[in-house]
Amino acid sequence: MNDLIHRIKELQREKNAIILAHYYQEPDIQEIADFVGDSLALAQKAMDATEDIIVLAGVHFMAETAKILNPSKKVLLPAPDAGCSLADSCPADAFGAWVKAHPGHTVISYVNTTAAVKAYTDIVCTSSNAVQIIASLPEDEKIIFGPDRNLGNYIRSITHRDMLIWDGACHVHEAFSLEKILDLKKQYPASKLLAHPECPKPVLMVADHIGSTAALLEFSKKDGTQTYIVATESGILHQMQKASPEKAFIPAPPKDATCACNDCRYMKLVTLQKIHDCLEKESPEILLDGEMCAKAGRPIRRMIEISRKLQLI
Repeated sequence: MNDLIHRIKELQREKNAIILAHYYQEPDIQEIADFVGDSLALAQKAMDATEDIIVLAGVHFMAETAKILNPSKKVLLPAPDAGCSLADSCPADAFGAWVKAHPGHTVISYVNTTAAVKAYTDIVCTSSNAVQIIASLPEDEKIIFGPDRNLGNYIRSITHRDMLIWDGACHVHEAFSLEKILDLKKQYPASKLLAHPECPKPVLMVADHIGSTAALLEFSKKDGTQTYIVATESGILHQMQKASPEKAFIPAPPKDATCACNDCRYMKLVTLQKIHDCLEKESPEILLDGEMCAKAGRPIRRMIEISRKLQLI
């Protein structure tokens, strides 16, 4: 393991590369990354990167976003089959037809979408800024939101906006078992349930705090509770434990009784060996044509611009 990490670092220096990792990556990958963050933070970091090569330890749409925001850089995705169930639930052709069938709407797309879907979009959002971005629009604005129905319904419940919501979902957050979470709450009565807004409404209704991955991490640092049940991808527990070693973090269980935690099967396709190999070969590389980068880049940059105005980043 140490030899592999040493070789990765040597390749980084040799090729002037930066490694960006999502919170849902395995702990060993988070530890070797130059930067670890959620989708919004990774997008901003990729946009500002000055290195020649960006290695995105995450899933395909994140690497696409990095390429869109910094098209002159070589963007590598260590696991080219690392897709996203939520992005897959929203095919671009179908989404484009849906948008066309509902003229007069502002189209807000979650960052967990393909570049082709972003090209149909007016503003991209992440779970960190979705509520604030939609709340910043005029109150009578008609909105199309996609693709996550749970996040969309949560936003609508907070903002009370006129929203048409695409019927998509994340396989990780859909799989949480309310019954098992309630059982855990009985076992740990002093605990707090932290939930990502991609979770279904019944889970959100019993949550003590709802927020993006980054927001849940920040809450766990500042809150005085000593035990937390965490209803999002279990990779974030590594950062929570690092930040608050005296506290206990319990992954919320899925409906599948064979597993005690809930992992994204796509995020876990990235390994240290694959990071090494992609740096050595400078492949697999994310390639997008200039027109797609321009079309998909506009709503992402608008998101970043609004987020900066709202002082979210």
